[in-house]
Amino acid sequence: MSSSDLTIACQGLKFNKIAAIIFDKDGTLENSLPFWREVAIQRARLIDAQIPGVGEPLLMAFGIQDNAIDTAGLMAVGSRQENEIAAAAYIAETGRSWHEARKIARQAFDEISQSKYLIKNPESAPLFPEVIETLQSFKSEGLKLGILSADSTQGVEEFVTNHKLQDYIQLSMGVDGKLLKPDPQLYIQACQALKVAPEQTLMVGDSWGDIQMAKAAKAAGTIAVIRHQGSVSLPGDVTIFSLSEIQILSDSN
Repeated sequence: MSSSDLTIACQGLKFNKIAAIIFDKDGTLENSLPFWREVAIQRARLIDAQIPGVGEPLLMAFGIQDNAIDTAGLMAVGSRQENEIAAAAYIAETGRSWHEARKIARQAFDEISQSKYLIKNPESAPLFPEVIETLQSFKSEGLKLGILSADSTQGVEEFVTNHKLQDYIQLSMGVDGKLLKPDPQLYIQACQALKVAPEQTLMVGDSWGDIQMAKAAKAAGTIAVIRHQGSVSLPGDVTIFSLSEIQILSDSN
């Protein structure tokens, strides 16, 4: 059986003729929300030190409330570019010019990303427990595996390297230009890089943007992952709580 003939089953639903699975990264493969919560807090504190009073509204904009991160909020699902623009908008409301607001936000974001006290690595943002075994199983059956994240491509590549996933992941793709999730062109580009048609792929993600992007690109199916208590429901074809729920059916099935 070739990879393009594989049938994937999940929660009683079957997806036929699947050649590839494309994953989101943060919240799907990597338990990174606690790390990003801390990043958001430090960004807001740094900007508030320059512009007193803006810190609290910034935290709310980032999706941080009562020291918890909203799994559907800007920090959890948005790109750095989207978060930076949101921060600049709040800064501009204090009377700064848009140019100055963008500069202040960018410098604060850069300073936090370069901090030696806040480093994203396998300790601060570990893989979810079942990820390695699941990827091994998929790769052994001939599935092509890719990552399409709202992070930068460099961030995705560092994630793959840090977690030693090079043997499993054939595409490490982030958001570097004007295209942002849920633009279906991102998904189409990922499929082109993997040399598969969207209709031969499944999207596995934990955000509305992941699901809507794949649906608009005519993916064979969408699998929504719920990792955290209180997460909002997503319009995936099926919802799971662990990647181990995704099964490849053999000929006998």
